[in-house]
Order: sequence, then C-alpha cells, then structure tokens
Amino acid sequence: MKVLIVSGIWPPDVGGPASHAPEVAEMLLARGHEVEVVTTADRAPAPEAYPVHWASRSLPRGVRHARAVHLIAAAALRADVVYSTGMLGRSALGSALVHTPIVQKLTSDPTYERSIRYGLYGDDLDSFQRAGGRRVRALRSARNLALRRASRILVPSESLRGLATAWGIRSDRIEVLPNPVELPHGLGEREELRRRHGLEGPTLVFAGRLSVQKAVDVALEALTRLDGLDLVLAGDGPDAEKLRALAGELGLDGRARFLGPQPRSTVFELLRAGDAVVLPSKWENFPHVLVEALAVGTPVIATAAGGVTEIVRDGENGLLVPPEDPE
Repeated sequence: MKVLIVSGIWPPDVGGPASHAPEVAEMLLARGHEVEVVTTADRAPAPEAYPVHWASRSLPRGVRHARAVHLIAAAALRADVVYSTGMLGRSALGSALVHTPIVQKLTSDPTYERSIRYGLYGDDLDSFQRAGGRRVRALRSARNLALRRASRILVPSESLRGLATAWGIRSDRIEVLPNPVELPHGLGEREELRRRHGLEGPTLVFAGRLSVQKAVDVALEALTRLDGLDLVLAGDGPDAEKLRALAGELGLDGRARFLGPQPRSTVFELLRAGDAVVLPSKWENFPHVLVEALAVGTPVIATAAGGVTEIVRDGENGLLVPPEDPE
C-alpha cells in the first residue's frame, strides 16, 4: 500500500508530530508499505529513506498554503490513503482534489490554535468552546467541513474524543489510539549524558515548539522564583525570539539555555539527563514528550490540561500544576 503522511512539522523541528509522524513512517516501511511525506519547514527537513516534500514557512501565508495543497494533491494522487497529523484543511482539500481517502489524526482543536495565532482569542480551550464571533464561527465551519471528509478520525486521548463529539462528530467515526514511543538504542547513563550536555546543577528540560500554546513564558517566570535551578529548552517556533528576550529581561541569562532545534537522538538524551521534564502548556491533548520522558525514567512537571491527566498521576510519576500560574 502507498501511504502519504502529512505533518505540520518534521525533524529537525521538535514536537509531538515531529516525533510521531517519522515513527509511523518507519513502522509502515518495516511492514512493506511505500511512504511519502508532505510537511512545512523553516529549512530543509532531515533526509529520510523516502521522499519528504516541503513548503517553506518563509513564504507568504496564502502562497504557503497553496503550495502545501499542491504538494498534498500531487502526492495523494500516487497514494492509496492519506494519513494526516496536521494541516487539517490543506490535507482535506488536497486529498479531495484527487479523490484519495484520508485518515485524520487530531491532536488539538485546530480552530482554537488558529484563533490564538491570529489574535482572535486569548483564553483557555474550554472557554473557547463557548466563544462566538463571526471569524471564529467561520473557522469552526471550516474545521468541521474538513473532518467530514475523513474516513476515520484518530485521537490519542479520551479528553479529545469528548471534545470532538461535542463538535458534532459521530463517536463511531472516532478511534482513541494513544501515542506509542520507540526509544533509541544505547541511550546511555544519566550522569554521562549530563556531562555531555553541560548539565551541572538541578536542571529542568523543555522540548517542544516555542509557541503561545506551550506557555514557556510562564515557566520562565516560575524560574525567577527558584534559586539554583536551570532550564534547558530544545526546540524552535514563532515565539523563540520573544522568549529569549523575556529570559534576558528576567535576568535568566545563563540559567535558561535555548538550544534551538535538535536531532531526535539529542532530545532523548536531554530528556534522560534532566532532573525533570517541564510542560507548562495552556492546553494539551496527549503530549508525546511526557510519554518519552517517562519512558526514559525522568519525572515530569506539567499543567493539568486536557489529556495530560491521562498520562501523569500527580505525586506518583510527576507533578500536576494549574495552567498559567508561575507560582
């Protein structure tokens, strides 16, 4: 079978989809299937054993979207099925143009994410479900239209299944499939990895997109209240420069280290080397990074948001804290 995988991010980007989508590709290849990928990127994605087509994020938004739809349609024409982990509307349109069936994986409410990105809304996800406004309603209609195109919808958590059914999606079209984790071989001992990455004192690790949703600014504010604790951040995103500037304003130079995008192998090493992995997000579905951290034996500190509570048992394998509260 020929499978087209669509993902909004891809290595060297850091984040759940950039971990999950390549793992799915490798699994499909190991079972004898053919794979192609369409993604967006700031720079050329990591080379793979299969074609990876990409639209540059440096293009103007309309041009970038049109380019992505074109790439998806062209690759979907050669595929038996499309598996989309992102770019919901573009995936639905591109596959529809060439009549190729599509399976959509939902990792959040795409309408909420776009509303935050466009400055239409600034509150939490639960409140957003009751929000109005012409542009928000238009985005919801586009989301629901794209999801109606899907033969099946996959979600990693019961939390998101409940959210999707509230949008009017029939529950028999939704499957809950938690994200698996494949650990790299020969990861190494924690102390060796700490020396390799220069972790000298108590250190928290964040790995993911530097975006509004992740609320890294709250983690930086919290760090100012904790003497003798450092924070290492692996990843990039639209808020990277703003967060670096904030760290400087808060006097965290030397305590908050921004490493930029890192290879997956390095991300796993950092997760293993840290004293704890932190995820301060406003909203999460079933965050891959928490599963990865626990798989390598590192406790987590995360906000009690969305599907996080399906992974973290407060006081057992980590700590749960309220969202957007640096205290």
